[in-house]
Amino acid sequence: MLKKIPIKKAYLLAAASILFLVVSYELAFRQTIAAFQLHQELKAQLTQGADLSIQPAYLLRKDHNLNQLLARYRTDTTASRSGNLGTISQLAEKENVRLSEVPQQDPLYGTAQYSLQKLSFEGSFFALTTVLSKLQNSTGIGMIRSVNYKITLLKNSSATEKKLILELYLENTQ
Repeated sequence: MLKKIPIKKAYLLAAASILFLVVSYELAFRQTIAAFQLHQELKAQLTQGADLSIQPAYLLRKDHNLNQLLARYRTDTTASRSGNLGTISQLAEKENVRLSEVPQQDPLYGTAQYSLQKLSFEGSFFALTTVLSKLQNSTGIGMIRSVNYKITLLKNSSATEKKLILELYLENTQ
């Protein structure tokens, strides 16, 4: 039947090739090209979304977390020393711990941005550790910068007595 049609084989081959390309495009290449374009769009959105500085929710969370950290450091400078000592001594008294020493503030320990306050507590290990935990969770008294447990021996006329002392450095911003 094809022999009776007066079409050259070269034209028939070209038409068959074009038909094959159209069918191939419809069945395979169109979906692949659409998937590739979608991939490029999503990749561009991902790189744009990776810049966290333009996401307002992230910035709000970060600001809130930083404000919470700063609130733990910040104290009122006019009444900070007496107010903090009152709060700290109340926490210590509840656990049967004695606030044994509050030396004068050494200007060498502080700068214009912060000041360090040394405190000494006496009591049992578990009571001292409980007080330390409560001080860490308290807000408005500053942040604990350093902790040191010491055992001192007191020699009386009849016997020697051991005392456990907790030395604590609190950092406050000014």
